[in-house]
Amino acid sequence: MNDINFKNRLPIQLRFNDIDVIGHVNNSVYFNFFDLGKTAYFDEVMGKHVDWANADMVIRHIEADFQAPTFYRDNIEVDSAVVKIGVKSFTMEQRIVDRDNGAVKCVCTTVMVGFNPQTNQSQEIAAEWKDAIRKYEKNPNL
Repeated sequence: MNDINFKNRLPIQLRFNDIDVIGHVNNSVYFNFFDLGKTAYFDEVMGKHVDWANADMVIRHIEADFQAPTFYRDNIEVDSAVVKIGVKSFTMEQRIVDRDNGAVKCVCTTVMVGFNPQTNQSQEIAAEWKDAIRKYEKNPNL
């Protein structure tokens, strides 16, 4: 993940209810941050607010690796990039970073698949999405 050029960076405002009883961000809350990052990323990639009710893609797999605790006063952001595009899926890498010192708090890998809600089956990712991601990432070989 060190060689990924994260173009999309979204500052995150921590809330009181993000903190658990031992004083750091609860591990389940990170997935909310990653979802915010996905939304910001795809809005920027597509040049508009994405209508997720009609986006025809879903999360197939998501995993997180917690590397350091995040505390209430930490100044964090979520960085997002698509690193691989297949026929029916793509892989997104994200990380939570301390904006003051660059420390990586958590990394996340998400596989999203094209999905047809009428047939409840996977489908090819639309060319519009693939082209927009490749252009945004400046990587025609994704």
